[in-house]
Amino acid sequence: MCVHRRRLLSRAVTTDQRRPLADPSLVGLIRMPDSSASPLVSLLRRLAIAFGALAAAALVVYFGGNGYVDNNSNTPISLGDAFYYATVSLSTTGYGDIVPVTPEARLLTTVVITPLRLLFLIVLVGTTVELLTERSRQAVRIERWRSRVRNHTIVVGYGTKGRAAVETLLGDGAAPTDIVVVDTDRTQLDAASALGLVTVTGNATRSSVLRIAGLQQAAAIVVATNRDDTAVLVTLTARELAPDVRIVASVRESENVHLLRQSGANSVIVSAETAGRLLGMATTTPSVVEVVEDLLTPDAGFAISERPVEDSEVGGSPRHLADIVLGVVRGDELFRVDASAVDALERGDRLLYVRKASLPDED
Repeated sequence: MCVHRRRLLSRAVTTDQRRPLADPSLVGLIRMPDSSASPLVSLLRRLAIAFGALAAAALVVYFGGNGYVDNNSNTPISLGDAFYYATVSLSTTGYGDIVPVTPEARLLTTVVITPLRLLFLIVLVGTTVELLTERSRQAVRIERWRSRVRNHTIVVGYGTKGRAAVETLLGDGAAPTDIVVVDTDRTQLDAASALGLVTVTGNATRSSVLRIAGLQQAAAIVVATNRDDTAVLVTLTARELAPDVRIVASVRESENVHLLRQSGANSVIVSAETAGRLLGMATTTPSVVEVVEDLLTPDAGFAISERPVEDSEVGGSPRHLADIVLGVVRGDELFRVDASAVDALERGDRLLYVRKASLPDED
């Protein structure tokens, strides 16, 4: 079973490698964050471009007046005549048997009829053109993003757990463009896109979907699916495609932890038991639960963070520092602060400590 799945994954990887980077089909899968311009601003911008084109055409006719003839008079082309000619030309009105011959009629056509024609073209033709150009623009944005994205975090599943993981990453200072959300629920993806996140529509158990999300260039992937079996499949697929990526997975039942570990997860969080443990503690020691929640909330109160050891701290004990140190990471191993192995800090160590979180109104 495992050998067969690896063969399938190998075929998928080979197929995905042959796919060009700027595949137009990615427009329906990857969704870049929408621009902040309002519809009114976009409409005014279009009107400005339209009137700019009209003015440019009129100036061309005016300064090249010797090449134009007014059949209604033998006088030279005036600036008003030039604007009238530009109006009937750009609006594709053409020349019929009914034409304005008096200055008042031509002024009325230029001032009143022209805006109505432009509005008609913008509403009727502009919408169709926008749909065509928007797809091309999205394809260019996707290509640019895929060529630049590095060391980002992929969040699979934007339910309660996935949303909380994203909020924590943003609270720790991660940029929205460094987070990619993968889900099949369009409503959830719309909510993620509203925060400025890049979203990918698809099933994360498929290697092609994870490759579209840039897994092989990612620093970590958070598996926050609602089903434990889905989490195992996503973890196995991710580990096959990216042997060095850090995989953090969530499961509902503790009996499935070893499956996630065997599939390649670096960290496994048991969501149901963790919540149950906090519920039990809240009945007897509610203050402890409040402190734990405070430490897990990165944007208020206190938070657990990680930093490298400073040069002045090398050789000293982590228990004698000004910060409240909880543990020391040396290499790939975590030691508690009271472990004898970390009585003397070394260069390259990292400290897990309690820091004061920035309040929303603080810089």
